[in-house]
Amino acid sequence: MSTAIVLMNLGTPAQPTASAVRDFLRDFLSDPRVVEIPRPLWLTILNGLILPFRPKRIAPAYAEIWNCSADDAQVEGSPLLYYTRRQAELLEAHLTDKGWDVAVEFAMTYGEPRLDKVIEALRAKGFESFIVFPLYPQYSATTTAAIYDQVAQIFRKSRDIPDISLIRDYYHNPLYIKSLANSVREHWQKHGQAEKLMLSFHGIPKANVDKGDPYLRHCQETARLLAEELQISQDRWQVTFQSRFGKAEWLQPYTDKTLIEWGKNGIKSVDVICPAFSADCLETLEEISVENRANFIDAGGSEYHYIPALNLRADHIEALAAIVENKLPGPK
Repeated sequence: MSTAIVLMNLGTPAQPTASAVRDFLRDFLSDPRVVEIPRPLWLTILNGLILPFRPKRIAPAYAEIWNCSADDAQVEGSPLLYYTRRQAELLEAHLTDKGWDVAVEFAMTYGEPRLDKVIEALRAKGFESFIVFPLYPQYSATTTAAIYDQVAQIFRKSRDIPDISLIRDYYHNPLYIKSLANSVREHWQKHGQAEKLMLSFHGIPKANVDKGDPYLRHCQETARLLAEELQISQDRWQVTFQSRFGKAEWLQPYTDKTLIEWGKNGIKSVDVICPAFSADCLETLEEISVENRANFIDAGGSEYHYIPALNLRADHIEALAAIVENKLPGPK
C-alpha cells in the first residue's frame, strides 16, 4: 500500500514584507498552543500592540535572509521553505531508491502550504495511508502538539478517516545525533575548535515546563548525547535558550546573555549550533548568526562561528529516512 509522508515545519511569511509578516504572525500567534495567555487578554495585546508594529521591525530581517547563499547553494526565497521543500524531495528519492512505495510532500503549521490542503490533494490522488512528520527533534506542546491539533481538526467531521500516524519526536535517535556530531566535526576540521561549544535551543516559557512540557528534558538529553558522541568534557559545552518573547521568564540560561557574559569573562572563541532546528531560518541566520555574533564580539569575544542546521546533509536525510521506515506499513 502506498504511503504519503508529510514533512512539517513551523512556517514562514510568503514575502519579506511587513504585510506578509503581519499575516504570518497573526496566524502563528493566534494559536493557543503557542501563547497560553487567556484569549481575550492576549488577542487585545496581539491586535493592539504587536501586529501594528512588530511586522515593520522584523520584515527587514526577513529581507536579509531571503535568497541568501548557504551550503554552497543559492537559497530561493525563504530559507525555511526552500530547505523543507528540498528535504521532502531528497527523502522521497532516498526512500524510493531503497524500494519503498511512498510519496513525500511538505506542509507548514502556519502559512503555506497548509496541511489540510496537502492532505486533500494527496487523498485526491488515492492515498489512504499517511505519516505526518514534524521536523522538531524535541517535542513541545508549542510546536508538535499544534500539529496534532491540526490533524485532529482536519478529520474531526470526516466519516472516512485514513490510516494516519504522527512522529512525536526523535531527539535521541542515534542517526540524528550522529549527523549533528558530523556537522560539528567537519566545522572543527575546517576552522579548528573554539573554547566553547554553545548548544542553543529555541526557548519556551518556563511555566510550560512547570506544567509538564517535556521539552527541557529532551533538549538536555540531546545535548548530553551529542557531547558524548563528540567526546568533549562538560566544561567545553553549554546548553542555552534563544528567541524569548515578552516579559515572562523563559527557559534559562539565555543565549544572548550567556554570550555577553562569556565575552566579558575572557572567552575569545565560540562555536554555536542549534540542534532544535532541522532547517535554517530567521532564528538561526539572523538571530544567532548576526545578532548574537555582535553580542559576543561587542562584549570582548574575538571568534564566533555558527554551525549551520542539518538542512540538506546526506546523513540528515538518512536519519529522517530511518525514522520514517520504523512507521511505514507493510513490505517495501
